[in-house]
Amino acid sequence: MKAYCLNKISKVALDTMTGNDVVVEDLAKADSILVRSQAMHDMDLDENILAVARAGAGVNNIPLEKYADKGVVVFNTPGANANAVKELVLCGLLLASRDIIGGNKWVNENKADENIGKTAEKAKSQFAGNEILGKTIAVVGLGVIGVLVANACVALGMNVVGYDPYLSINNAMKLDKKVKYVEKLEDTVSNADFVSVHVPLMDSTKHMINKELFAKFKDNTVVLNFSRDPLVNDADLKDAMANGKVKKYVTDFANPAVANMENVICLPHLGASTEEAEDNCALMAINQVKDYIDNGNITNSVNYPAVNAGVKQADIRVCIHHKNAPGIIASFSSLISAHGGNIVNFVCKSKGDYGYSVLDVDGKVDVESIKNFNGVFRVRVI
Repeated sequence: MKAYCLNKISKVALDTMTGNDVVVEDLAKADSILVRSQAMHDMDLDENILAVARAGAGVNNIPLEKYADKGVVVFNTPGANANAVKELVLCGLLLASRDIIGGNKWVNENKADENIGKTAEKAKSQFAGNEILGKTIAVVGLGVIGVLVANACVALGMNVVGYDPYLSINNAMKLDKKVKYVEKLEDTVSNADFVSVHVPLMDSTKHMINKELFAKFKDNTVVLNFSRDPLVNDADLKDAMANGKVKKYVTDFANPAVANMENVICLPHLGASTEEAEDNCALMAINQVKDYIDNGNITNSVNYPAVNAGVKQADIRVCIHHKNAPGIIASFSSLISAHGGNIVNFVCKSKGDYGYSVLDVDGKVDVESIKNFNGVFRVRVI
C-alpha cells in the first residue's frame, strides 16, 4: 500500500502502517488516496490509482461512477464516527430544550458586574427551558447512527419512535426493544416533540423534510439535522417556524439561509470532529485499502460490491472490475481455462451496473485477453 493523503489524516492511524505500507508525497507514486473533505470531482486519476478511501461516511466529494468506470474502488467508513455524531445529537437535543446558549451569552455580557451572582438570580428566569424526560422523539433513519441515538434517548427516559423502510436485520437487532417502530413517516412525526433526521442524501431523500411533512407536525416541534443539509427544505422550514410548527432547528450544516433564521442553533459541521472519530475513520480506511491492495477484498465500498475471498489459495489471484452483464462471468472462466489455468476459487458479486470478480488460479493466465474483453474496466493480478 502506497497511500497519498489529500487531507490531513490521523497520525495515530498512519503510524499503524508498517513494512511496505507507506505514505508517499508524490501522487504519481501512489496506488491509493486517503481523503476527508477535499473535492475530487475535477481530478483525473492516473492508472496507478487503485482505490480512494474517504475517512468518513459521506462521499459527496467523490465522483463515484467516474471512478468505477476506471476500476477505482471508493471506500467509506460507516459507523467509525457514529458515536461522535450521536453525542453531538444529544448535545443539540439539550441545547434546544434549555437556553444554555442564551444563559452563557448573558454571563459573558455581564462578567464585569461585581455582583453577578446576585444579578444572575434575577436574570435566570428568562433562560428557562424544558426537560427531555418523558418527551417523544422521532428518529427518522435507523442506520448505525440512528440506532445509537434512539437507544441513548431511551436511556434518557424519552419515548422513542423510529422510521426506516430499509431497516437492516443487523440494525434491528441492535435497536432497544422500547423503541416503537412506525411504518409511515407522517405517523412517526405526528406526535413527536423532537424529530431527528439520520438518512443518507440521495435524489429520493433530498428535501424530504418539507412543507407537506411539516403540516403533519404538532406545534412547537424541534427538528435536529446532523445528517445532511439538503434533507431539509430551507424555505419550507422558515415558513414552518413562522407558523409555529417548528420551535427550533438544530443543524450541523451552516448555509446563508439557516444561519440568518431566528431560533436556529447552527454548528459548523462538528459531528465527526473528535480525535477519537478521526482516528477511527482513518484506521478503518487504511485497513480496508490494505486488504484490497494485498488480497483484492472489498469492504464498505460505495461504488463496487462487497467481496471477501479471504487470502489467496492458488498461484495467482486475478481481480476483475467489469460491467454487470449476462454471460460475462462464464467468459472469464472460458478465457482462463483456454490458456491452461485451473480455477481453484471464484467469487463474483455485483452492485448496480458494476461487477467484481476474484479468481484464484493455478497455472497461467493470459491477462491481456481478459483486459481486452468487452465490459472489463480493470484487471489486477496479485
